[in-house]
Order: sequence, then C-alpha cells, then structure tokens
Amino acid sequence: MNTEKILSEARDIIEGEGKRNEKLQQICELLDREVAVFDWTGFYLDVPEEERMLELGPFVGEATDHTRIPYGTGICGQAAETLETFVVKDVSKASNYLACSIDVKSEIVVPIMKGDTFVGELDIDSHTRDAITPELKELCENICSDLGRIF
Repeated sequence: MNTEKILSEARDIIEGEGKRNEKLQQICELLDREVAVFDWTGFYLDVPEEERMLELGPFVGEATDHTRIPYGTGICGQAAETLETFVVKDVSKASNYLACSIDVKSEIVVPIMKGDTFVGELDIDSHTRDAITPELKELCENICSDLGRIF
C-alpha cells in the first residue's frame, strides 16, 4: 500500500469532474480497494436544515442502521461536536461506540471542514484491532482537508 499514491488518486477525484456525492463515492471505493484493513468506508454529512444532526452519505460496505446520528452520540457524533479526529484502537473498550457490526474492531472518524464550518466526516471501520496506523490517520486527514473544497 502506497499512501502517497492513494492521496494523489484522491486528489485527482476531488479536482475532477462530477458532483460532490459522486466524488465521495469514488473516494470510498478508492480507500476500500487500496487499504486492506478498511472494511467499511463512508461519509456522514451535516444536515444544515436540522441542528446538530449527521446523515449517512456515500459509503462502501455492509448496510448500517445508523443512517442518522445526533452530534455528541457515538464516535461520529463526538467527532462532529469536537471537530477532532478520533482513532479507536479497540471499539470494545469505547463506552460511546455505536455498534454497526460485531466484526468491527477499530475505527477512525475524521471531520471535514469548509473553512471554519463543519460539513461532514469520513468514517472508517476495520475488522482488525488497532488497524489505524499513524500513516493511515495522516492519509485520511489529508483527504478530508482537501475534501472541504467541494462542499
């Protein structure tokens, strides 16, 4: 796995033709294809007409019951509220984890900002405990930093 190559491909998608959600779907597919430990990759998007609510956007992986998440609820809601990246090495030890699948062992959630405004987040689950290396965290944060331009 070459994170520089993945980041370059992600940037090509972001700068390329297509609507925002098409680009988000392509990013999900890229990460799913290129990173073996990523088992569910998706975006939760801020719902502007509802205060403090996330809604499931494009994703790759098993369907989830968690299609709407209030800010502050679970890891995704916590990331939306604090605007911080969360890496959970072992979800069984996270008291606020919203279980999507019994197979999920670790997770990363990275906020997406358009200027100073939170617009969404990248959420990735792994069936491998402690799967999110510093290199993968940096890759996800760089992609999310670039994604702010398309919102």
